[in-house]
Amino acid sequence: MTTETRLTLPVSGRDWCQGKDAGAATLLEYGDYECEDCAAAHLVVRDLLRELGDHVRYVFRHFPLISKHRHAQHAAEVAEAAGARERFWPVHDLLFLRQDQLDDEHLVQYAVSMGCEEDGVRRDLESHVHAAKVREDFDSGVKSGVSRTPTFFIDDVRYDGPADAVSLGAALREAIGAKRS
Repeated sequence: MTTETRLTLPVSGRDWCQGKDAGAATLLEYGDYECEDCAAAHLVVRDLLRELGDHVRYVFRHFPLISKHRHAQHAAEVAEAAGARERFWPVHDLLFLRQDQLDDEHLVQYAVSMGCEEDGVRRDLESHVHAAKVREDFDSGVKSGVSRTPTFFIDDVRYDGPADAVSLGAALREAIGAKRS
């Protein structure tokens, strides 16, 4: 008998979401901007969101694996700083594309290139204004059984299959079908 691992912190207004809430299947990812597997999954998710459109709501939560990725925490904090300036998603996407340069100077420049004001982002990063939000995401992941990145949940149930387009796409289509029935 297998037991489902469920999401312990429901999706709410505290989360970064793309897509419609009503009637959509929810794909939630715990990710780390310095994780190569997350960067590969990011491309898969991006393509699936384009294909499935309004049938999927995508949620991203931070899960920086700081013991493996020394820039992951600051990358998450800069994404949050950008979010405070209504630029979360453009910076989020850029961080995955620029994984090879995630030192603080580059992080601030990425946010600036996406329309954020440099002094404000730099100040937020230096004073760790958004560290508590990143920690809340991380803690919610731990409580939900997350130990690696990327980890996905589909409609509050952990998805343990491969993060490739065929497998993840099939699981999402199944969830969409269940919502329609």
